[in-house]
Amino acid sequence: MNEERPQRRPHGDRPKKRDVNGWIILDKGVGMTSTHAVAVVKRGLSAKKAGHAGTLDPLASGILPIALGEATKTVPFVMDGRKSYVFTVAWGEETTTDDTEGEVVERTDRLPDPSEIEAFLPRFTGQVQQVPPRFSAIKIAGERAYDLARDGEVVELQPRTVEIDRLSLIHHVGNRSVIEADCGKGTYVRAIARDLGRALGCLGHIAALRRTRVGPFTEHDAVMVDDIAIDPAALRPVEIALSEIPSITVSRDMAGRLMRGQSIILRGREAPLSGKVYATCNGILIAVGDVERGELVPHRVFNLGV
Repeated sequence: MNEERPQRRPHGDRPKKRDVNGWIILDKGVGMTSTHAVAVVKRGLSAKKAGHAGTLDPLASGILPIALGEATKTVPFVMDGRKSYVFTVAWGEETTTDDTEGEVVERTDRLPDPSEIEAFLPRFTGQVQQVPPRFSAIKIAGERAYDLARDGEVVELQPRTVEIDRLSLIHHVGNRSVIEADCGKGTYVRAIARDLGRALGCLGHIAALRRTRVGPFTEHDAVMVDDIAIDPAALRPVEIALSEIPSITVSRDMAGRLMRGQSIILRGREAPLSGKVYATCNGILIAVGDVERGELVPHRVFNLGV
């Protein structure tokens, strides 16, 4: 007796993964993790490879740059860029996570007035020493700090130097203040709220947080997303992440050498003598590297076709 074998699902039912190169500047909503956001974009474009340039907490909204394909090679340039935030501080309570997700560990009835807040903000600008929140992604002996904290272990994080360019009070009512911040890599806004609350003697934690800029990307570049599809027209070119460094144009022969990982000699009066640059040929990104005494040494090579 012959048994009928079950039919397998045709492979054609699943979208075929393809090479997608560029940036999606996502306006992430509250409640979505950065990892989920990357998965949504990757699935929406059927992309083979994707990653993000800087984690945004689930409780935060705003700019989450997502790199696809060859753009993943430029992620460090975006992560090293300046960032801007708008955040709301709730005064009177400090929490374990320095935001509304944590348990309240201390309370006070004292609330600051706007003039006090504005007087203290300059203390937290420039190069400042900041202790990251215990619930952060920083590694301690190979373990994430937030994993250790969730397991009940005492997490001791060392202070580190961060740069905060600007803090401005834009709204204050009752026990809530809305503050804008421009800062550098590694700055924790939750730590700003915590430390400002301690300095004012009124305690504080983040009640709402929105990132409005990451490197060259702003809210004007951002697109919304759901779990169904991404508009392909929203894809930005790979080299947009390199807008902070100079570009040079090279010949096809030079491009070939760079793509093989070989250095090239730059000639002409306009050629840079030193520093980081990116090279293009016929408008196509070829490589990023450092110029040393007139010689371009490639450190990242791109396979975008010439």
